[in-house]
Amino acid sequence: MRGMKPPIAVTNQITVPMKILRFTPHVFPADLMYFCVKYFGMHSKYITDINDLDIKRQYTYTDYLTWRLNERVELIKGWLYKMSPAPRRVHQKIEGYLFYEFFGFFKNSPCEVYQSPFDVRLKKHKDPGDEIDTVVQPDICVVCDPSKLDDAGCLGAPDLIVEVLSESTAKKDYNEKFNLYEENGVKEYWIADPANKSIEIFSLIDEKYESLGLFSEKEGIAEVAGALFPEMKIPLRQIFSE
Repeated sequence: MRGMKPPIAVTNQITVPMKILRFTPHVFPADLMYFCVKYFGMHSKYITDINDLDIKRQYTYTDYLTWRLNERVELIKGWLYKMSPAPRRVHQKIEGYLFYEFFGFFKNSPCEVYQSPFDVRLKKHKDPGDEIDTVVQPDICVVCDPSKLDDAGCLGAPDLIVEVLSESTAKKDYNEKFNLYEENGVKEYWIADPANKSIEIFSLIDEKYESLGLFSEKEGIAEVAGALFPEMKIPLRQIFSE
């Protein structure tokens, strides 16, 4: 009847008109949370101070959406990781050169290239009902499956990921992220090391990463290419120029 308010439902601490739920029966809580926050301004209490978060507790993507922090953070299997407050100039320069080369190569292909900050959401299991517990922001990622892309970023494993090392992230890039990308099926993982002016490429073979080599400008190697996109040849001297 005219003047009556539409019926509502309450889920994950947000109030949602029933007509939304009728038209979005396939979404699970994290998707619904993002949908409502973005389009209807509905939200639970925002957290603005990182000190209000418990580093001994595991979180989900639904929690992540309620954070309005000054610091950049990532979630890996529910655990909170702080990111560098602002990468050093050399890091930014190398990342920029790599993005330029990647963007030029994939410009007229079905694949798309994204640069941090860009959320990549991963789940422990492939069941659509499972909660997302991992949100990372790779320096560069290549996504060739358009069904994985949405307004929030990428849901599922990109085809290729690049991380540029820094003092504060090197251990995480070679350990937690290495294992995470391997487990979730990222086909190729590049690690660029500014200090040694090198790029190491790992290729996913039988669900395990195998190193294709450590390519260093110091050893006279002019360009580097992976196995996934062998036609894409990256000039090391330009990438690591001072």
